[in-house]
Amino acid sequence: MSTTATRTYPLFINGEWRDCRSPKFVENRNPARTSEILGFVPLASAPEVEEAIAAAAASLPAWRRKPAPQRGAIIAGAAQIMAARKEELARALTREEGKILRESRGEVQKSINILEFMAGEARRLGGETLPSELESTFSYTMRQPLGVVAVITPWNFPVAIPCWKIAPALVAGNTVVFKPATLTPVTASIVVEIFQEAGLPAGCLNMVLGSGGEVGSRLVQHPIIRAVSFTGSNEVGAGLYAQGAQRMIKVQCEMGGKNPLVVLEDADLDLAVTATIQGAFGSTGQRCTATSRVVVMEPAADRFVEMVVDRARSMKVGDGLDESVDMGPSVDEAQMNTVLRYLEVGRQEAARLMCGGERLRGGAFDGGYFVAPTVFDCVQRNSRLAQEEIFGPVLSVQRVRSFEEAMETANDVRFGLAASIFSNDASRIFRFIDEIECGIAHVNSGTIGGEAQLPFGGIKATGIGPREQGKTALDFYTEIKTVYIDYTGQKRQSNLY
Repeated sequence: MSTTATRTYPLFINGEWRDCRSPKFVENRNPARTSEILGFVPLASAPEVEEAIAAAAASLPAWRRKPAPQRGAIIAGAAQIMAARKEELARALTREEGKILRESRGEVQKSINILEFMAGEARRLGGETLPSELESTFSYTMRQPLGVVAVITPWNFPVAIPCWKIAPALVAGNTVVFKPATLTPVTASIVVEIFQEAGLPAGCLNMVLGSGGEVGSRLVQHPIIRAVSFTGSNEVGAGLYAQGAQRMIKVQCEMGGKNPLVVLEDADLDLAVTATIQGAFGSTGQRCTATSRVVVMEPAADRFVEMVVDRARSMKVGDGLDESVDMGPSVDEAQMNTVLRYLEVGRQEAARLMCGGERLRGGAFDGGYFVAPTVFDCVQRNSRLAQEEIFGPVLSVQRVRSFEEAMETANDVRFGLAASIFSNDASRIFRFIDEIECGIAHVNSGTIGGEAQLPFGGIKATGIGPREQGKTALDFYTEIKTVYIDYTGQKRQSNLY
């Protein structure tokens, strides 16, 4: 499928790229140069969603019968193709999502790692052999696929997140209906192309473009869909989870974060500042693992804030295709306006604005959705800046006087995705690991990042359902069947329930 500019993106159903029949479209613009229209995104109609589900259902019997190692070989092939198309995919990602090119290359490499790891899991897709209470009885467990599953992904990691959902679903023997974000259709289409080129049979992976409210709701309500994996906002995720509960299907939601980076008085400040800058302003702050808060001990606070502000002011903001740029634009006008509203909230809450706090203007900035890297100091625990996910380049510094207060402050949000601590005190480091309310804890490294072989996910309002990535990713996409084989050849009384 060609991704020529200003074209209308097709749907992918039953192994074919086809034009959408819906008359409704939205523009796909480059957020760094809004005059550049990359294409038009169709909003799929209900019949087209039905066709995608039907194609997935028709392909399911043959796909689930295919031995798991053969399914894994196709995923391994996709990893090789993605590696060959790495630069093409990274540039497409930067053009339509806005993150700088080196971050886009990193995301594509992470996606390759995920595909490679999950391909290997196809040879480890097993259960357990366990002893029975009965003589001459062989008992074991096995994993089986769910059926047709829906995958709904966001715009901020439009390559990696689809890969870490689609790959385990396919390895487990399910077929997939994929609904990517309307802001990133080019990268989504290339990901689907890669699976197609790797030899995935027709109907095993289908892609429908459209609004989350329309397409997403139809997917979760459809009687054929047996599971929904979603990454996005808490509001949408809670709605999908409620709908799934009514149908008693599996629903997995990965949602918001308000991640703290704790800096104790004995921390290596150079190391902590570097991690803070990367976590707060990398990907323009548009990550669920972004460092949106720093909880810093008073003895180190003044120097830490001074260093962070100096680094933030020195960052070069601009078009991510420029290799010298440190931070790109917000993904679209709506997201930029959300960030600008929070900047005003910070001023009203009397937090100390140390740098940034505005939309960048003049020259090339006028053609994109650029907000300056922003640091607020002396942010209060109960403030909106401290409590709400902003999804932009805004860092809130919260000062504390003790380790106990640092832990209370770090945990005093409804989210629980990632957290990190910078210290050389082993006792307090291990207390932090024990007591921090999150799914991913870092020591002397930032809140961002994750590896393909390790579980990813959070607690509290951040996540619902089993973890993603690593071998635990297969827990969501499979059911466990327990098997008893009696080889006595005679009737007997069983005391099993």
